[in-house]
Amino acid sequence: MQHRLEFLDLQAFVQVAELGTFHEAANRLHLSQPALSRRIQKLEEVLEVTLLERTTRRTRLTPIGIDFLAKARRMLDEYESSIMGIRDLATHQKGTITIACLPTAAFYFLPSVIREFNTAWPGIRIRILDVSAHEGLEKVIRGEADFGINMFSAQTPEISFTPLLKDPFVLALRSDHPLAGKQHLEWSDLEQVRLITVSRDSGNRTLLDNALAPTGIHLNSFYEVQHLSTSLGLVESGLGVAILPRMAMPGPDHKTLCTKQLPPPYIHRTIGLVRSNAHSLSATAQLFINMLLERWAEEAVSPE
Repeated sequence: MQHRLEFLDLQAFVQVAELGTFHEAANRLHLSQPALSRRIQKLEEVLEVTLLERTTRRTRLTPIGIDFLAKARRMLDEYESSIMGIRDLATHQKGTITIACLPTAAFYFLPSVIREFNTAWPGIRIRILDVSAHEGLEKVIRGEADFGINMFSAQTPEISFTPLLKDPFVLALRSDHPLAGKQHLEWSDLEQVRLITVSRDSGNRTLLDNALAPTGIHLNSFYEVQHLSTSLGLVESGLGVAILPRMAMPGPDHKTLCTKQLPPPYIHRTIGLVRSNAHSLSATAQLFINMLLERWAEEAVSPE
């Protein structure tokens, strides 16, 4: 390549792509149209592709241009975030941190850390994307979230995973259910009751099915829902029992629901911090992560 990608060339391309005309883009960028055309031409020469198809009235993206537009926007965002990150590093006066977090983990990990973080840096906003495990992973990989709190899954080159805790699966049931008074459960006890499960595309369901498949245990999966909170609502209504992560359960002082330890094979999910290997962290996001890891290290050594 004779030239390197330049910020202003990328900015020119994004403006032309979004506005659809060189005239409007040139006005927006305070450039002459010939100067704008030279920037687009230089970018295409560097990439050795055609990004735009020019007509007398409109300018359209080529298929390669459509694909490159998302990348160009991301490069501009990362550039601006890096500049803001340098300023934030000095002042930490304002900014936004976006966290993709499992709904069940959000209540467990984040409130105390957010409270402490906001006391130290009150101008920094926190956005929590409470999404499924798969959605959360995708948002971190695409750079839509600074980092995530997620369950461990097959490692991919795009992300790194720092384990925080093991969350065991338990049986959720009403405190007046016949099994609530049983001292030790056996899997055979659960074969006769109606089980409320989450859908098969859920990471929690996959863990449960994979753990029980080699054992020959067959449970009566009678109801299927999309969210763990829904399954707890059905349990509370007396429609059945549910096997779910302990972190999803309300506190021990709940008037209706209780938990029972499951027999072997014991099932658990590993919850941890997910970071992208492709996108650099802002200084403010790194501050939050440092506080989260420090707080969790203190919790981990405390007795339960």
